[in-house]
Amino acid sequence: MRPENAPDHAGRFGEFGGRFVPEALMRALDELERAWEKARADASFGHELDALLDTVVGRPTPLYEAKRFSERAGARVLLKREDLAHTGAHKINNTLGQVLLAARMGKKRVIAETGAGQHGVATATAAAYFGLPCVVYMGATDVGRQHLNVVRMELLGAQVVPVEAGSATLKDAINEALRDWVANVEDTHYVIGSVVGPHPYPEIVAALQTVIGNEARAQCHELTGGLPDEVVACVGGGSNAAGLFRGFYRDESVALVGVEAAGEGLNGRHGASITKGTPGVLHGARSLVLQDDEGLIAHAHSISAGLDYPGVGPEHAWLAATGRARYESATDEEALEAFRILGETEGILPALEPAHALAYVLRGKTEGTVLVGLSGRGDKDVATVASALDG
Repeated sequence: MRPENAPDHAGRFGEFGGRFVPEALMRALDELERAWEKARADASFGHELDALLDTVVGRPTPLYEAKRFSERAGARVLLKREDLAHTGAHKINNTLGQVLLAARMGKKRVIAETGAGQHGVATATAAAYFGLPCVVYMGATDVGRQHLNVVRMELLGAQVVPVEAGSATLKDAINEALRDWVANVEDTHYVIGSVVGPHPYPEIVAALQTVIGNEARAQCHELTGGLPDEVVACVGGGSNAAGLFRGFYRDESVALVGVEAAGEGLNGRHGASITKGTPGVLHGARSLVLQDDEGLIAHAHSISAGLDYPGVGPEHAWLAATGRARYESATDEEALEAFRILGETEGILPALEPAHALAYVLRGKTEGTVLVGLSGRGDKDVATVASALDG
């Protein structure tokens, strides 16, 4: 079932979303939209995807009550453990679905962009499973700070292409992936990793990640006998948050809270596109964007390689505009402290991305039962954390 605020036929969430791309990509996007609508109406596609989520990803992921962390937070904290999914993050839910769709479309090659590397690893994993060649574009800055994931992608058979342009981070990796797609659109599928980009990508990715929210809702009922008071997730592009939130859209008693990267502070370098951004077009869709008065895209910053994106998915911009979700932010320093506390209290090292959501919870302003999307594990970030703490 689609949420009540699903996009219209043109892929718009209110004033946000849509399709702003070169003419060369319009036919490919039309083809993708038709293939997606056909697949989601085909029971065999759903059955095959469900089997992959079961046997490859290891779903359902557990809902874990973090009792000692809860004592620090002053609320009952439940963690949706996407860090326990195959490849270590929620990204695999989306990539298996998209590569399955690409195979059904007869595509011979897949490409992807990646920031923290988890989407690249997940795309390489799905491509290996289906026997398709894979190219992953990654900002040179992220290649340096996420070296472990670069090695993982290469071991899975993917070609990792460092991008030196611009800030050499996620935004620039997306630019290069789009250039590749324009040049090779006939036989290549671009596996976008978040709820960003031109229609129909935001809806495809969100729909494929909705398994998180549907599972979490049922698990919370089973564990607590009811629904959580708050559902909290980190937001960069926003796929893990969209997937989690969609399980609770119609539950008006449940507050939805997205947590962006405040970086070095909202008056300094940060990645808080909803908190500090303005309407604009980035990577083929209208959303909230970090930009200057002339519309030039600003450089985003976060200690987390997955949150330093200067925009956000149009669904989140719409949720913020309608008031259905509230968006907070957490600094690098707060995320590092939350990373440390979860490790010490629960024996779990989270990725730095969901550490931002945990940092919000640790402020002690939440009450009752709080469900947090633990979107990935922290193996990839240990070197970054060590360097920051030593510094």
